[in-house]
Amino acid sequence: MDWLIDRLRSFAGKSALADGGKVYTYAQLAARIEEHGSLLAARGVQPGRVVALVAEYSFDSIALFFALVRHRTIVVPVTTGVGGELDDRFADAFVDDVIRIEDDISIQPGPPRAGGTHALVQRLRDAGHSGLVLFSSGSEGKPKAMLHDFDNLADHYRARPARDSVMMVFLMFDHIGGMNTLLNCLAMGALMVIPDSRVPERVCSLIEQHKVQILPASPTFLNLVIISEAFRHHDLSSLRLVTYGTEPMPESLLLRLSEAFPGAKYLQTFGTSETGIAKTSSLSCTSTLMKIDDPDQEYRIVDGELWLKSKTQILGYLNAPMDGFTDDGWFKTGDLVETAADGFLRIVGRRKEVINVGGQKVMPAEVESVLLTAPGVEDCMVFGEANALTGQAVTADVVLGEPRPPLAVKKALRLFLRTKLDAYKIPTRINVVDRTNFNQRFKKIRHKDDSSPGGSV
Repeated sequence: MDWLIDRLRSFAGKSALADGGKVYTYAQLAARIEEHGSLLAARGVQPGRVVALVAEYSFDSIALFFALVRHRTIVVPVTTGVGGELDDRFADAFVDDVIRIEDDISIQPGPPRAGGTHALVQRLRDAGHSGLVLFSSGSEGKPKAMLHDFDNLADHYRARPARDSVMMVFLMFDHIGGMNTLLNCLAMGALMVIPDSRVPERVCSLIEQHKVQILPASPTFLNLVIISEAFRHHDLSSLRLVTYGTEPMPESLLLRLSEAFPGAKYLQTFGTSETGIAKTSSLSCTSTLMKIDDPDQEYRIVDGELWLKSKTQILGYLNAPMDGFTDDGWFKTGDLVETAADGFLRIVGRRKEVINVGGQKVMPAEVESVLLTAPGVEDCMVFGEANALTGQAVTADVVLGEPRPPLAVKKALRLFLRTKLDAYKIPTRINVVDRTNFNQRFKKIRHKDDSSPGGSV
């Protein structure tokens, strides 16, 4: 990691982070990394330890993270504050020490555990490398603890040229997309803007204040910006690039975004926690077709599913078998794709999200893209529910711009969809809700949430 610290020093007086109303330079960041490194040594944190860093993005958490990796520890960034979830993550990642940043920096021993450490952790220790543990979202079962060789992962960014740009660090500290933003910014010497709140109004305010040029986000969040009309209340003309990923982008939403931010280009990013973020290019700003063009990643399509193999993929899971990997190292992403000419492809959804209606396959993203063009529909989410006759039926949650009688909504939407979709793709059940169901990473959770507000039609 010495190359990255040397690069931070070379940027010296450039602005590095805007956090909490303060702007810090790269010289200040490099100095704070040194300070935290001395603290770790003084407090007896040894190289090779597994250290949970419980914090959101901030000047101090970023400095402490790089002090830890420079100290050759295995870092587990955690943003959740729920006690039970924390305990599970500490146990699954074989955590030795827990660091929290409150009024001061607190370093406490991790929970007691029986037995030794994981063989993969020992492998990193023997190599003298730093590590990174990321957890999956848990939307498809228990969150998986994924171990990266951080030296290897960070080396992927070494060739980034210096660039004067301003980027918002929107994706989370414990997310591969957030780590990608962080490493990209530091390698290029860009200014990182850390939002103190991820609500549309505040994000747009910070874009205006700091003249943010690059915004990485999810389609769900970008649609919230459109719905809230926060983009109308602020000058966002500085935006030059909006990158999106984590879930399929409805084409109709992409068109809405292009109209709202005509000065920005749109780029679909793609990656997994298991393989890292790939370099991609989009066919156009209004197309969801993309091309994976990364010398560090290979891909193949098997039965419509995207498989990846990369130089930055994980060493393995600490709490789960490697069922998603083939014997020769290919990761089966679970993402279904359509192919087009010249190597372009489109992510159409997750294999586990496919709705089987009497043997006919329905992709939720296709139905959502059409629903978003219906008059009065601001947001929607489509998912499958059990059906005694067809096995599954298509269900839709819809958010309306203005209140309307539920029965009238159902009738109007079904008439609209009949001219746009095959009959088996049209939702048999429509729920009018106040908001769609998504997690803290602004990614849709496609299952029925009985606690969600609104009326069932």
